[in-house]
Amino acid sequence: MPYQPIKDIASLEALYGTPGVAATRKVARRMTPTYRAWIMASRLCVLTTVGADGTDGSPRGDDGPVVMELDPGTLAMPDWRGNNRMDSLRNIVSDGRVSLMFMVPGSNNVVRLNGTAVVSADGALRQKFAKANRLPATVIVITIVEIYSQCARALMRAKTWDSGDQSIGLPTVGDMLAEMTNGEVGGAEYDRLWGPRAAITMW
Repeated sequence: MPYQPIKDIASLEALYGTPGVAATRKVARRMTPTYRAWIMASRLCVLTTVGADGTDGSPRGDDGPVVMELDPGTLAMPDWRGNNRMDSLRNIVSDGRVSLMFMVPGSNNVVRLNGTAVVSADGALRQKFAKANRLPATVIVITIVEIYSQCARALMRAKTWDSGDQSIGLPTVGDMLAEMTNGEVGGAEYDRLWGPRAAITMW
């Protein structure tokens, strides 16, 4: 190994200062008026899960709030159509620990939530998310352990919302698929068809 890893918490802590009051007092154990307002404004979050085969981070988005509050200690997130890999869902079924990172375009702040989750196919719960006569296959029900705000430095350093369109010239998903399948799947035709297909399979 070309670098020396830090192997104990004491050595790690020695490299950093003591967290300030703002960093330690901001943690809530359930929804509060300010955290509720922020989370309900978020249409995008990253869901992180843990399972027997490792960890997974999955972007989750909706055309309104990305989660629904069932009660001050419980949130629900519909599992809309995707690629059917079910990485996050498999992890939750085997290990319920989850983390969510909520973002709102234009704000450099992030709200983080840690908790536990289950996956439910309950019909009444799924019905709460009905869109154009379609229902999510399942709903992730999250029990809150802690909610807290993340300082804005990371998004400020990255200039996340004010850097313009940086996607020009990036490899497309078609390019990535073609690379991984030696040209059997993907390519320009995949990219051309993806937009129209997504438009009719969003939910």
